[in-house]
Amino acid sequence: MSAQSQRKAMTAASVRSRKGGEPLVCLTAYDAPTAKVLDAHCDVLLVGDSLGMVVHGMPSTVGVTLDMMILHGKAVMRGAENALVVVDLPFGSYEASREQAFESARRVVSETGCGAVKIESGTYAAGTVAFLAERGIPVMAHVGLRPQASLVTGGFKAKGRTGAEREAVIAEARAADEAGAFAMVIEGVDEELARQITQEVRCPTIGIGASAACDGQILVTPDMLGMFDWTPKFVRRYGKLREQIGEAVEAYAKDVRERSFPGEAETYRLKKD
Repeated sequence: MSAQSQRKAMTAASVRSRKGGEPLVCLTAYDAPTAKVLDAHCDVLLVGDSLGMVVHGMPSTVGVTLDMMILHGKAVMRGAENALVVVDLPFGSYEASREQAFESARRVVSETGCGAVKIESGTYAAGTVAFLAERGIPVMAHVGLRPQASLVTGGFKAKGRTGAEREAVIAEARAADEAGAFAMVIEGVDEELARQITQEVRCPTIGIGASAACDGQILVTPDMLGMFDWTPKFVRRYGKLREQIGEAVEAYAKDVRERSFPGEAETYRLKKD
């Protein structure tokens, strides 16, 4: 039995029980090989609709479809053994009605086998959170900077800079918590606001650009691994993957052009009788 498989598998309930305890370690995942590596170290793997931008090269998350989320969710589930896999419901898949949200969430859970879904939680979404939770689908909320609302809010800007904005974010958090969210992502707010929300809500908070005051942290994995030239202020780069990949491909191209690859070690020879 591997050390990885000896860990107790995380569930929505076990994530919720970590409120105020050991910080939750969370990262995004979009494919099976990466999920397998991350799973050994993470409590939660989020199949985020950020895949539209970091995998598919889209300008925002708005164009991501439910079928795309399910495809990537299936892949991540093949690589994850112990982490709780949470899949985003993309823009347009849950806002029209609670029934639409349930059908979208049902498809995600039944077709991928994941343990929960995540929705961006304006105050309007509280009823949806409760509707799903009452029907057996754990929901992770998402408040503060909500990427799916970027067309209305004018881009990816930190929230809570004015009194009115702060009250709006707090209202989102309270509504999602009271509706039964098992955990809550807080994105793009200052430390004071993140701390206030974390102290007020019963579910654990997971920060992304929301300070160490939260009950856990999440980053977009390609960002923290250094896959892009630019990353947001709140990202700490733990790797230089873009540079390392570039160097590896440069070396490969050189060997091919010099006909030094494939060499004897990589070449098949006919066996002599």
